[in-house]
Amino acid sequence: MERRPRIDGHTLLAGVIGWPVAHSRSPLMHNFWLEQRGINGAYVPLPVAPGSFDVAVRGLQAAGFRGVNVTIPHKESAYRIVEEHGRLDRSAQRSGSVNTLVFAPDGRIEGYSTDGDGFVANVQAHGIPVTGGRALLLGAGGAARAIAASLLDRGVDVVVANRTRARADALAASLAGITVIDWAQAGDVLPSCRFLVNTTSIGMDGGADAVFPLDLARADAGLVVCDIVYVPRQTALLRQAASHGLRTVDGLGMLIHQAGLGFEKWFGATPDIGPGVEAVLDADLHRAHAG
Repeated sequence: MERRPRIDGHTLLAGVIGWPVAHSRSPLMHNFWLEQRGINGAYVPLPVAPGSFDVAVRGLQAAGFRGVNVTIPHKESAYRIVEEHGRLDRSAQRSGSVNTLVFAPDGRIEGYSTDGDGFVANVQAHGIPVTGGRALLLGAGGAARAIAASLLDRGVDVVVANRTRARADALAASLAGITVIDWAQAGDVLPSCRFLVNTTSIGMDGGADAVFPLDLARADAGLVVCDIVYVPRQTALLRQAASHGLRTVDGLGMLIHQAGLGFEKWFGATPDIGPGVEAVLDADLHRAHAG
């Protein structure tokens, strides 16, 4: 591995804006890739309080940053600032959200949503083609919309079930092509599905405070079970799926793949999305969980 040059007047800068932002694993990933590729760059956490987003973005742009990731609670603000002063990529338009800002040389701000394509790239990295068939999505938040949009664009029939039906209906109204069912009906749809995707927080941090409304014993043998939760990597849903002999895809790969899309735009290089960065993240997650 080449040694990364010291920070100087030629250092390429990017970061992640959030409030709070100390928990973000993005600096760990991007700085690993920068060092691995020998790029003179740095990626930093940027704690920005609600109400200060626009000022912060303009300041970072003026200071020469290449761009930033955007996390809670600023995603709506990111979409608005790009809509008003820049260019929304199709990924952002389709998902209705922005998680990646690029400060273009012409002064415009470009907005992207990398969650959906990151999800698809992660599934395909497991040797599973994402074309056609039916997917059952559990949840109706921002991640669900981004993933649904990417699946629809690849010819997948998308069915959404959410604990609050009204939220699922709102998602379907904003993204044509989605079928909505009641939470309790998810098990009835499962046998016809090729993908099951959990976009809810059920299972996060090992919690078991809620139950999925389905029995994986009813699933087709070819079902692929995906969970975007990555703490723990092997959630209760994935363990149950494995016990039935079903293929599983955990959420850490989605985190890595969606980050790689931003890295390419800011630093002009393709990161190594492989066992190296995965091991770094795994070790960090184990330390955090043990603490």
